[in-house]
Amino acid sequence: MNDADLETYRQCLVDLRTSLLALEETSRDAARVVELDQATVGRLSRMDAMQAQQMAQETERRRHLQLQKIEGALRRIEADEFGYCYVCGDEIDARRLQADPTITRCVKCMQ
Repeated sequence: MNDADLETYRQCLVDLRTSLLALEETSRDAARVVELDQATVGRLSRMDAMQAQQMAQETERRRHLQLQKIEGALRRIEADEFGYCYVCGDEIDARRLQADPTITRCVKCMQ
């Protein structure tokens, strides 16, 4: 993999990280604690609010996991280990990296 390809992947990962961090800022309110005041909110509305809160928390967990994968990929680029399988050391197919630049294993090792 040449330097231009690595820079393209690095920029893609940085852009993805930036967009995920922006989403995190805008979705903080959805994960806030649900108010259980029965005088102001009906039972079904509270249930909807609690379900929305759980969905927001799961989305936040997945976003955090994706950010960790992005940081790992950026570290691998800096260490000249990007694009190589973590298990066997073979080069990962470029099509897999284009689909998901955070991939750490080749097709053979994923099975």
